[in-house]
Amino acid sequence: MSAETWAIAQFTVLMALLATALTLPLAIAAGWVLARHSFPGKALVETVVSLPLVLPPVATGLLLLWLFGRRSPVGQALDALGIEVVFTWKAVVIAMMVVSFPLVARSVRSGIEQVDRRYEDLAATLGATPFRILRTITLPLASRGIVAGAILGFSRALGEFGATIMVAGAIPGRTQTLAVGIYTFVETGREEAAWGLLLLSALLAFGAIYVSNRLVEARA
Repeated sequence: MSAETWAIAQFTVLMALLATALTLPLAIAAGWVLARHSFPGKALVETVVSLPLVLPPVATGLLLLWLFGRRSPVGQALDALGIEVVFTWKAVVIAMMVVSFPLVARSVRSGIEQVDRRYEDLAATLGATPFRILRTITLPLASRGIVAGAILGFSRALGEFGATIMVAGAIPGRTQTLAVGIYTFVETGREEAAWGLLLLSALLAFGAIYVSNRLVEARA
């Protein structure tokens, strides 16, 4: 495999790791709220959280392109601060975060729902605050589900294409991920390089899913 192939793979793994690290706290918060609280509009929140799973990735990318473009209020505010997002590595991370978030949040929620609430209630009667209960009881007992969700989110981020190419493009050396690289190489007739990226993608995805499945089996 060429140095270019390895560089694309390293860039993709780095972006996916960063996206997963940034997504995890948000997914834990969303999963905990949905697992442990009832409130008006909960069904709407659940729908919004799951929406990226069913929305075409290209449509997600178009929404992100508008949101961070210079014509939107968010884009104008970022531009005033000198922060450029569209067609940069930041756009790659954001696209990966958005498409992987539902998987991570659903896995976290499932893990928290399997935690016996009696432990939490007992800690509350002893004077523990909600945050301390979450930190010392709920999250440790749900750790396998959280880790499994993080791995699933990472594997989904590795394979992200539609949203990424819309909001970040396919700039060699700047925003070209494994999925985007495969598409670009096929389009330019570099099929051998595309097969190299495909092999790396398959190996990374297989390893991530295998570890996630083992964690789920151990939790069962």
